[in-house]
Amino acid sequence: MAANWVERISAFSRTPSGFLSGTTAEAFLAELLRELRDDRATYSVKVLLLSPLCEHPTLLCCSDSVGEETALELMSVFAQCPPKSVQFRCHLLLALTSILICTKCAKSRSCASLDFLDVLLQIAQDTSDIHGDGSQRPVRATACDCLRELEACCPGLLSHRLELLAGLRQQETSRLHQAYTGLHALVLRNAVYQLTQETGAGPEHLKALLGGNVSAAWEADQESGLTNSKHSAILSSLILGPMGTVPTLHTGPDCKELRSLLSSLLDESYLLTPLCQAALLHRLTEVVAMVPGVPPAIFRTHLLRLLGTSEVCLLHATLLLKGAFTDSLFSSEDEAFILKRLVVLSQHPLLNTPEKLFYMDCILHFPENRPISCGDGDETLPVLLTPRLASALVPTLFNDGATLLARFNLLSLVYLEEGEEGEEGQGLAYLYEHLTSLLCIVENRGGREHVVTFFRAAFLFLYYFCHVERYSTALTKQLCQLYLHHIKLAPHLINLADQTQDRLSESNWSVGLLKALQRVITEAPLTQLTSQDLSQHLKMLARVAEEGDILQHSTLNFLSSIITPSSSSLCANGDWRLGNYILGVCRRLLIHPSLDSLLTPLADVLQLLVCHYGDMEIKDHARLYYTLLTTLSKEKLAGVLAQGVEEGRRQVKKQSLSCLMDEGLTSMLTIQQTEKAVFRLTEAPPEPRGGDVNPNEAEKGPDEASATVEAYRDQFSDSSFASEITLRYGLIHISAHDALFDQLFSIRLHFSLTDHHYEELGDISVPCLFRERPSPIVHLRLKPKQPYPTTLHASAIFTTPDGRTWHTTLPDIHVAFQQTFLPLSVPLSWGRGGTLRVFEGLWDEMCSESGDSAVSLFCCQLTEAALNTLVEKHFLPFLVSDLSLKEEFRVLFFLPPRSHILLRVSSEEDAVHFNIATDNWELLPYISSYLPTITSSQEDTLSSL
Repeated sequence: MAANWVERISAFSRTPSGFLSGTTAEAFLAELLRELRDDRATYSVKVLLLSPLCEHPTLLCCSDSVGEETALELMSVFAQCPPKSVQFRCHLLLALTSILICTKCAKSRSCASLDFLDVLLQIAQDTSDIHGDGSQRPVRATACDCLRELEACCPGLLSHRLELLAGLRQQETSRLHQAYTGLHALVLRNAVYQLTQETGAGPEHLKALLGGNVSAAWEADQESGLTNSKHSAILSSLILGPMGTVPTLHTGPDCKELRSLLSSLLDESYLLTPLCQAALLHRLTEVVAMVPGVPPAIFRTHLLRLLGTSEVCLLHATLLLKGAFTDSLFSSEDEAFILKRLVVLSQHPLLNTPEKLFYMDCILHFPENRPISCGDGDETLPVLLTPRLASALVPTLFNDGATLLARFNLLSLVYLEEGEEGEEGQGLAYLYEHLTSLLCIVENRGGREHVVTFFRAAFLFLYYFCHVERYSTALTKQLCQLYLHHIKLAPHLINLADQTQDRLSESNWSVGLLKALQRVITEAPLTQLTSQDLSQHLKMLARVAEEGDILQHSTLNFLSSIITPSSSSLCANGDWRLGNYILGVCRRLLIHPSLDSLLTPLADVLQLLVCHYGDMEIKDHARLYYTLLTTLSKEKLAGVLAQGVEEGRRQVKKQSLSCLMDEGLTSMLTIQQTEKAVFRLTEAPPEPRGGDVNPNEAEKGPDEASATVEAYRDQFSDSSFASEITLRYGLIHISAHDALFDQLFSIRLHFSLTDHHYEELGDISVPCLFRERPSPIVHLRLKPKQPYPTTLHASAIFTTPDGRTWHTTLPDIHVAFQQTFLPLSVPLSWGRGGTLRVFEGLWDEMCSESGDSAVSLFCCQLTEAALNTLVEKHFLPFLVSDLSLKEEFRVLFFLPPRSHILLRVSSEEDAVHFNIATDNWELLPYISSYLPTITSSQEDTLSSL
C-alpha cells in the first residue's frame, strides 16, 4: 500500500490536472484524509500524503467550505498524533496553514482558522522543552513560522496578542528567540499600520495594544475594519516609495511604551543573524516612520555597527534607514562615509560580481540628505560623487561584461555632469578609448560576450554623448569598418540603430549610420561576396529602406547587379531564402516615400527576378509585386503592403482600401507568423539493425592488436569516414487542434546551432503533414566537431490548403550525449575477433595515459539480472564481446569525428565496476553523468517490479 501511495503522489505532483482527470478532487481528498486517520499507515507515508495539500490546496479544496472541513479534519489528526512524531506534526501545521490561507478561511476569520490560531499560540507558549531535550523545538519553530505567514497574509490577525508575543520573545533563550523576534516585529508593524487606518485612533489605543488591554468592543471593531478595509492585503514595504505616502499615527510626544519596546528590540538585534537583523531593521524603520512621536535618533546608537558592516543585507537596511530619515538621522559626515564605502566595495577584489553590481546600483540610487531629484527612481548621481572619487571605478578590459557596463554607465553620468568641461577633458576621451579597445577585441574575433558587451557599451556612449559630434562621427566610421570585416554582426548593428533611434528621437545619428552602411555595402566588390554575406547585406539594406530620408538608388543598383547573371553568380542556384531577402528589400522600397523616383529601376529589378531567378515561388511573388507597382496608385500600394504588417519595430497605420482591393490579398503577399508552434519533432525509434557478424566467419583482419588499430585508423584518411550521426525524428502536430493546420504542404525545416560543436545543418524538405496520417520521419544528419550534447533551434515554413504561407518556430531539439554514440565501424570481414583486437589495442594505448587519454572507474550496486538487462537495453549495439560471457562485458562507443569511449563492465564482490578509458579526457564529465543515469533508472525499474 505504501508503494502504491508513493507512485500515486508522484503522479499527482508531476501533472495534478492530468491525475485528477482520472478521478475527482473530492474523491482524492477523501482518500488522503482517510489514510491520514488510519493508524496502520506509517508516519513517513503520512508525511508524503500531506504534500498535495501543501502544494495544491486550492486544487483539492475547491471552495472555502471544503477548506474549512479539511482543516477541522487535520486538526483532529493533529490532536491524536503522539508528540514523538515531530516531523509529521510539523508537516500537519504547514498543511493547515496553506489550506486556511489559500481558501480565504483565515481572512474571513472562520471558526477553524481561529481554533488553529489558538493551537499555534499554545504550541508557541509551550516552553517546557527549554531546559529539556529540545525534542519539540522543531514543532515550536514551525508554529512560529505559521503564525508569521498568517499575520503576513492577514495583517492585524495577531495585533491584540502583542503583549503575549513580547513575553514569549523575552523568555525564549534558545535559537528560537530569532523566530519570535521576527514575528513580534511583523505584528507590531501591522498593528501600528492598522491604527493609522482607524478614524480617531490615538495614543491611548497604541498604549492599549502594547499593554494587551484591548477591550472586546475595540477588538471587534478593529477586526471588522480589517476585514472590510482595502488595506487588508499583504503589506510589502511602506518606505520604498515616496515618504509622503507613509501613513502616520499622531500620538504626541508621549510614546514611552513604544520607544521602550523599540529600544529592547534593537538591543537584542545583536543576537540575530545578519539577514534577520536586516528584516528587523526594515520593520522597525516602518514603525518609526509611521509614528512621528518616536524620533529617528533611536537608531543612532546602532549606526556605528551598521556603517562598518560587511554584510550586504545590513548595508541595504542602512540605506533604507537613510532613505526614510535622511538628515534627521544621518549627518553629512555619515553620508560621505557611506558613499565612499560604496565606492570601495564596488571594486573590492574579494567580493563576487553580484555584490559589486549591487553596490554600483546603490550609488546610482543613493538616498541623499538634501535630494535634488524628484525621487522618481531614475538613475542620478549623488552630489558628493565627484569625478575624483568616481575615478576609482573606471572600467577596464579585465572586468566581466556586467561590471564593465555598470562602471561605463556610472562614469558616463559623471562626465555628463561636467558639461562642456567634461567634453574637452580626459574623462570622455578615456571612455571613447575604452570603447575603441572593446571594438578591437570584437574585430579580432572576440567571443559572444565581448560582442554583446561592446554593442551595449556603444549604446550607452551614444545615449549620453551622441551630441558630441567628433566622437559620434568617429564611432560611425569604426562601426562601418567593423561591419566590413564581420558581416555577421549585421543584426547587432540593426538593433543598435533601432534602439538609438527609439531612445534618442531628436538625434539623427542612426540615420547617418544606416546611410554609411548602405554606402559600404553597395560599393563593395561583388567578387568577394558569399551567399551568407549577401544575406546579411540584404537584411541591412531592408532596414535602410525603412528610412524615408535615405536615397535608395544605390540599393537598387546593388540588387540589379546581384540578380543579373552576367554580373554575378550569387543568385544562380535560386536559393529560396536568399530570394526572400531580396523581396523583403523590394517590399520596403514599394512603400518608400520617394517611390516616384524609384519606379523604373525598381520595376527593372522585379522583372529581373521574374526572368532569371531559379525559384518559382520567388518569381511568383516578384511578378505580383511588379503588377501591383505598375497598376496601383502610390496610396493604394502602401495600403495593401502596410495593412496590419509590422514593419521592423513600428506598427504601420492601417489605411482604408478601395473596394477594388480584396482584403485577403495582403495575407497572400507575405509569410504569416503563427502565434504558437504548430508541430514539433519527437525522437523516433531507430531503424532495425542488421544481424550481428557471424562469429564463425573467417577473420581476415591483422592478427596483432596494434596492427589492427593501425589498419582501423587508416580508414580516417577519408574525411567522410564515420563523420555523421543520423538521428530519426517524427514530425507530429502539437496536441492543440486547429483545423487550419490539419493539412500542411511543402514544409521546409530550418535548423540553427546554439554552439560551435557541430557543422551547420542544411534545410530539410517534407512534402506534407496530415493530422490523420502517420507522422513522416525526418533524418537529421549531424556532423560533430566535438561530440558534446547540444540544443538546436528549429523553425519551419509551410503552406496551408488556402494558399497562404506560414512561418512557425518549433520547440528546441535537445541532442543528448548518448545520441552521439556509434558502433565501431570496421570491415565486416574482420568479424568479432577483429573488433576485439581493436578494443584491446585502443585500451592499451589509453591506459598508458599519454596525450589526451584518460581512465576512470564508476561503481554501483546492481544485481546480476539488472546488469544483464542494462547491457541488453543500453549497450547491445556497442558490445564487442560475446553476450554469453558474463564475467566481463566489453563495450566500445565511437563518437564522431575521432573519439572513443571503452568500458570493461564486471561484477565484483562489493559492486559492479565500470572501468572507463577514453582518448578524449574532456568526455569524462559526460560519461560520468550518463552512467549513473542509466544504472539508477535500471534500479528504479527493478524496484517497481
